[in-house]
This record gives sequence, C-alpha cells and structure tokens, in this order.
Amino acid sequence: MKDISLDQPFARGRTADIHAWKDGTVLKLFHNWFSLEDIQYELRIARAVHASGVKSPAVNEQVQVEGRNGLVYERVDGITMLEMFQQKPWRVIEFGKTLAELHAQMHDCVCDADVPAQRRKLQRKIRDANALPVYLKPKLLDVLESLPDGDRVCHGDFHPANVLVDGDDATVIDWIDAARGNPLADVARTSIITLGAAASTQIPNAMLKVFVRVFHSAYLKHYFRLNPGGEDEYRRWLPIVAGARLNENIPEVEAWLVREAGKAA
Repeated sequence: MKDISLDQPFARGRTADIHAWKDGTVLKLFHNWFSLEDIQYELRIARAVHASGVKSPAVNEQVQVEGRNGLVYERVDGITMLEMFQQKPWRVIEFGKTLAELHAQMHDCVCDADVPAQRRKLQRKIRDANALPVYLKPKLLDVLESLPDGDRVCHGDFHPANVLVDGDDATVIDWIDAARGNPLADVARTSIITLGAAASTQIPNAMLKVFVRVFHSAYLKHYFRLNPGGEDEYRRWLPIVAGARLNENIPEVEAWLVREAGKAA
C-alpha cells in the first residue's frame, strides 16, 4: 500500500479528506465517525452511477489506512464550478446552461441498479424533519404520493460545488445522495438548494445573491429547453423537496424552507 501523509490532504470535507493516491487515482479517506455501512453504500452507488453512463469518477476499491476507511476513486482534474463562478461571475449564464446540460445528460440515463428509490428517501426525510411543522407532514406526503415515480439517475445534491470543470470537460462528483427516481424532483432539489442559499445568510453578499438568482434562472430555462414539458409538475415537487431538506438541519435556511413547504397544493 502507498504511504501517504494524513496531515496533508489536498481537499478537506465534512465527511472525508481527499489524498493523492497512485496510478491516476485519489483516496477519499473518511473520518472515523462516518459509518462503514455508509461508506459501503457510497461504493455501491458510485459504481451504479458510473455504470449507467453518467459522467462521474469510477470507484476502484475500499481500503483502510491507519485505522480509517476509504474509497479509491479515479482522479479527476479541475476546479469546482462554484470556484469558477466566484472567480468569473460575469460568466454566470454560461455556467447555468452548463449545469443544465449536465443534469439533462444525467437524466437521460436509466438506473437499473439496486439503489434506493427517491420516493422512499423523500418520505423518510419528511417524517424525520423536526423543523417541519407537524400539520404540513401529512399534506406533503399526500402530494408526494400523487406524483409519478421514475427510473432515472438522480444525483440528489446537484449544485456547482459538485461539478468539477477542466477546460471544456466537466465531471459530476459526490454521489452519496443519489437515487433512482423522477428527474423533475431532482431539478426541484437543485432549485431549492440554490434559491434557499440566495434567500438566506448562506450567501451574505447582496450582489452575489443577484448573480445566484440569474444563474438559477439560466439553469432552469435551459434545462426545460432541453427537456420541454414538465414545468407544472416541477413546481409541485418544490414544496416536497423543501420539506425534505428541513431534515438536514441547516439553521440559516430553515425559515425559508418552511415557507416553501407551506406552498404545497
């Protein structure tokens, strides 16, 4: 096994650090609090997504280094679209269109692997969301029951920080929340993440809030240009996804999410 310094990752995250590995790969080394079951789940999801044809890093194997569990991934060069957005905000519309094209390409791929169904994940999150008013839960679950299932690859956390860009090439990363489901629910999830950040202190700068809203508008318009129809159903998904996001306990955005969840009809 290759010797590495655990003190010098080239990226740090909430659940894991990323280290250079060998033969064109990287090691995603998880913190000890992150369960082995969840790591094995990510391994299964990452393999299923890559096999479906989505542009995502291949995962090679599970390893253990100095008592910590990790996954070895194909190395993908580039910087995140979020970093590019911050460096070159005048390209905001171009970035929005690129995100839409990646999302549409993902949703062209059928997911026939043994991965969680999107509906079950949303149901669980809504039931477990402590910040969601009790009276809204049955309403959201009823609306969810009326919406169609799907069999497409859905990322579940698709936003600019999870897209690596290298020149004209882009790769989608961080598939821990992926599911088999309805693409319009996945688009709604991207909207809720993006608009919630712009509506709260997650983005403190007023000018940046404007850029983020323009970015989202360009993304959404281009997505429905590529996949026309479905706008009305997409709007029905928004309150459901907002309610489910309350399960993630993000204080800055909770009040906005409750308001959005309350729009369920």
